[in-house]
Amino acid sequence: MTTNPLLALAKLGQSVWLDNIERGMLQSGELARLIRDDGLKGITSNPTIFQKAITGSKIYSDAIAKLVQGGKRYSARDLFYQLAIEDIQAAADALLSVYTQSNGRDGMVSIEVSPELAYDTEGTIKEARYLHQRVNRPNAMIKVPATAAGLPAIETLIADGISINVTLLFSVNRYREVVEAYMHGLETRAKQDKDIRNVASVASFFISRVDSSVDKLLQDLARTAPASQQPALNAMQGKTAIANAKRAYALYKEAFFTPRFEKLRKAGAQPQRLLWASTGTKNPAFSDVLYVDSLIGTDTVNTVPPATYKAFKEHGAAAPTLEHGLAEAEQHLAALDALHIDMKQVTDQLEKDGVKLFADSFNDLLNAIDSKLKSLLPAASAAG
Repeated sequence: MTTNPLLALAKLGQSVWLDNIERGMLQSGELARLIRDDGLKGITSNPTIFQKAITGSKIYSDAIAKLVQGGKRYSARDLFYQLAIEDIQAAADALLSVYTQSNGRDGMVSIEVSPELAYDTEGTIKEARYLHQRVNRPNAMIKVPATAAGLPAIETLIADGISINVTLLFSVNRYREVVEAYMHGLETRAKQDKDIRNVASVASFFISRVDSSVDKLLQDLARTAPASQQPALNAMQGKTAIANAKRAYALYKEAFFTPRFEKLRKAGAQPQRLLWASTGTKNPAFSDVLYVDSLIGTDTVNTVPPATYKAFKEHGAAAPTLEHGLAEAEQHLAALDALHIDMKQVTDQLEKDGVKLFADSFNDLLNAIDSKLKSLLPAASAAG
């Protein structure tokens, strides 16, 4: 019998979550099958995922029509949250046994605050609390972007006892600030004599987008470099994201094995695991499972898009790779610095681009729902 590489990852301390949610997989039993057969341990969503699901499926068109025919008036935004929260609740219910068996470590389902609030601390706090209350599941995570405005929101929400998926994280320096926000939030909650055992958090470190950005800069340099230097520049492509992630993992190990966190751990706190996001390979010249094969390590999560999930199940190699080649990773990052490729500038721009991408997807989704509403309202009025 062939071993399922997805199941092998769990034995190496890594949890596999699926970076996708849509109503068809919930209704058909596909999610239950993935949990049973592949050991799937969680689900993440974002505005782009919901945009593709809701605009591309008749299931959602029928659900919208049914809601409209019920006589209640919805705005496009209200209707989106109605549909999204129903999906999140159904997925959370399906994963509840995983949550229970893992003592609240896995079995999580994430829903994101509106990307329009990425630079609005108070707005983020308000909407995260609202979503937490509306979803009303112990294994729901609220996604908050790791912008400068997001950091105090993360701290406040952790102190509230809300589990947080910190998203759109690109730089190790920003990750350091995220860890501080998480720990301080836990400390605040503990000082208030409130339970910290069921507060979970992951720090979603984006991977493939880093290579897409840096590799373009390397290609630009190679085009103008002497012929003798071009092979070395070309060989550097596809390595930055993994090196960046390895450095982040070293920080994780440094931060969560300290006397400061040990005090919280004794009170029942969970470490904030690193979650590898954006792990689909964008460059066809690279392996389609590059960002799964290369980032396997204890106390990590990989949220895998469907195509990559299928590819890894078919031909992935489960081995403890994350802590291999640490010296080479540091040498690679130093070489980028020597080439005057500024990783802070790269990651700052990726954060801005990521916020805009999700905001654009969210607006496109609301516009599509609004068009659907307008087409249905006359029929609903006639039926009434």
